[in-house]
Amino acid sequence: MAPAAGLRGAGAESVRVAARGRPELVLACDRPTDQLDGLFTPAVVADLTALHAGVALSTEDFSPARAATVRRLERAGIPLTAWLVLPRDQGYYVNAGNAAQTAERFAAFDRWSRVHDLHWAAVGLDIEPSLTEFAALQEHRVRLVALLLRRAVDGDRVVRAHAAYAALIRRMQAAGYRVQTYQLPFIADERRAHTTLLERVLGLVDVRGDQEVLMLYSSFNHQTGAGMLWAYGPAAQAIAVGSTAPSGDAATDARVPPLDWDEFTRDLIVAAHFSRTVGVYSLEGCVQQGFLPRLRTLDWDAPVVLTAESVARASRFRARVQRVLWIGSHLPWLLGGLLLAVAAAITGVLRWRRRRSAVAA
Repeated sequence: MAPAAGLRGAGAESVRVAARGRPELVLACDRPTDQLDGLFTPAVVADLTALHAGVALSTEDFSPARAATVRRLERAGIPLTAWLVLPRDQGYYVNAGNAAQTAERFAAFDRWSRVHDLHWAAVGLDIEPSLTEFAALQEHRVRLVALLLRRAVDGDRVVRAHAAYAALIRRMQAAGYRVQTYQLPFIADERRAHTTLLERVLGLVDVRGDQEVLMLYSSFNHQTGAGMLWAYGPAAQAIAVGSTAPSGDAATDARVPPLDWDEFTRDLIVAAHFSRTVGVYSLEGCVQQGFLPRLRTLDWDAPVVLTAESVARASRFRARVQRVLWIGSHLPWLLGGLLLAVAAAITGVLRWRRRRSAVAA
């Protein structure tokens, strides 16, 4: 495969990107059990098999019906990843605030898998803020700000969460599972800025298993597009692209629509430049938009061009994020230094006034 190359023009630099071969695709599915049969039709299963693609299936429940779907996909030769999530009323995503519940959830998952003789290529921990927690405080801004301020100075929370999840990952590996962690891209900015501000405030946990997947969803910023993948790709062990599915809210979808075919395939090729494994959120969106049959004939050798504007936008975005993280992390020291400077200035003025009064006397 041809490497990425700069294309100079109009005083800026675009980038031509080619995939480094056909990647291993893993499509994420978070549908309730009663919708799985309607999703995994014979045509969809045939497409997944032809693509040699895997499925990351969320642990919405541990029912016999969900186990039956897992076994049916196993028989079709589709590699399965268990996307470990909590019940929706417990926040769904795993984070610093629910390490104990996540450990309990894994124990229940492991029992369910053994009872039903289910086999998994990996187990994934989706580390994201608790949406239910922040949603509950949306109408109480003062309480929300107070919560964030308390967390911003609670460094022990980060230490406790890291220890708890590191222990859980060791336990999962000892049970025979390959462990993935799904992280927001900002975790890479925290590492570069040498801070833990987002870990403290949002409950992210900088912990890894056997493979880390950065969730680089350009659907949240169509203007920057795949420039985000180009900016964060070098720091990624693996990449997930998305979203291909609408949110279900008309106003949100008008503002942040899902990826169309051209955007989706562009992101896939850029992701495959950096990663042998490429995740996709979501399978449902791909089925709804008719992407799976088209993927069977995708030319992975065809390069894509990232515009200079897209690359520059992503670079500026990362720089701003890292500045904010550095300032936020060092703000107590900066404020402390400012207060010391003010105190020194006041002391100097008082001494000068005393000397002046002494001379006058």
